Amino acid sequence: MVKNIKDAILVSVKSTPFEEIAIKVYKYRGRKTKMTFRCPGSRRIFQPKPELYKCPHCGGEVEIWTDEIKTVCPGCKNIFVRETESSCIDWCRYAKECVGERIYLKYVENKLVTVKQKLLEELKKYFKGDVKRIEHAEKVMKFAEKILKKEKADWHIVIPSSILHDIGIKEAIGIKEAEVKYGSSDACYHEKEGPTIARHILLKFGLKKEDIDEICEIIANHHTPGKINTQNFKVLYDADTIVNLKERLDLYDKAKLKDIVNKAFLTDTGKEIAKKEFNLIC
Repeated sequence: MVKNIKDAILVSVKSTPFEEIAIKVYKYRGRKTKMTFRCPGSRRIFQPKPELYKCPHCGGEVEIWTDEIKTVCPGCKNIFVRETESSCIDWCRYAKECVGERIYLKYVENKLVTVKQKLLEELKKYFKGDVKRIEHAEKVMKFAEKILKKEKADWHIVIPSSILHDIGIKEAIGIKEAEVKYGSSDACYHEKEGPTIARHILLKFGLKKEDIDEICEIIANHHTPGKINTQNFKVLYDADTIVNLKERLDLYDKAKLKDIVNKAFLTDTGKEIAKKEFNLIC
């Protein structure tokens, strides 16, 4: 038996998620020892209970379970998204094994709904009344979501990247505090300014450092294909390309547009969606 857990080396983790028991296998003095424990961090998921909140739209009472992230207000019928608390599932390397893949993926999806909502709010605060920039980001996000349904990429990387990809443009063209930094919205400038602003925003929401690093790297190169070859980058790039083409549609005749669509896209799904959007399917 392991008398002092500090002396043991963790070898593996097995889980029986529906019983909320994880079996850890430790190696101690050359022998393997199994120890069972109940993880307190997963209790809200395995033993959900209803909680009451005040609807921000109508002030009515909304009931939502602890393993859920959103529901419909029975009074005004608006969607209510509750604040999520930090959990060991956010950082524990054994989280997926502890709670099981199905529950882990549901938790990540729920977390993303909250982060997405908060990032959209931050975007609107940052750009204030700049409807053009806000709507552009929202359109890119929606096309990214469409592409993600078929392409294997990470929602928790692509969606924040899509919302914040042009966040540096405000600093680049000098809207902020009447300071003209470059006086231009050229891609190279907001690629340069974007990552610092995005990182400041992302740090508010408890994302993992490696995820923030990847999101910022995508933002720093989102107009420069070739520097990053990840699927996450490709999905964001294609979503942004579709929206940019739609916003400049009057600049291209059908032959030119067809040529761009055939050459510019990095994913098959992005190209397929673009062809449908621009009626290029024969």
